[in-house]
Amino acid sequence: MSGHDHTFTVTCAWTGSTGDGYDAYDRSHRGAAPPAIAALDLTSDPVYRGDPNLLNPEQLLVLAASSCQLLSFLAVAARARIDVVSYTDDADGVMPENPRPMRITRINLRPQITVRGAAAEERVAHLCEVAHKECFIANSVTTEIVMTPTFTFVE
Repeated sequence: MSGHDHTFTVTCAWTGSTGDGYDAYDRSHRGAAPPAIAALDLTSDPVYRGDPNLLNPEQLLVLAASSCQLLSFLAVAARARIDVVSYTDDADGVMPENPRPMRITRINLRPQITVRGAAAEERVAHLCEVAHKECFIANSVTTEIVMTPTFTFVE
């Protein structure tokens, strides 16, 4: 690291009209993070009148936690010379019906990790914990993040 702050700049843009009330306006909007070329078409959760075919901010939060854990684990495993050949996480976030304030209270990460070669399961599990402690997103949110990894070992 070069000793300076890292800034992550994004743009969210929406046009439309809220003049006809809460039930009438379109929740679709676009998110981008220049200089990345890819942009996302976003909406609110379908419960809040969003399009179920588009991603919503709650899904993006869970996805960010899952992606960051994946990247942190791969870095930790690579530094430990553990040969990870596959990593799939079917994660979810839980937002209770009436908490105050409304928030996602728990994110469940369930990474399925395949390792090639001789590595002790205890060591790989420990590396998952180290990666969780190093995960930028996990360290940035107050939401409980629970990780339940499973491991497969192949030659």
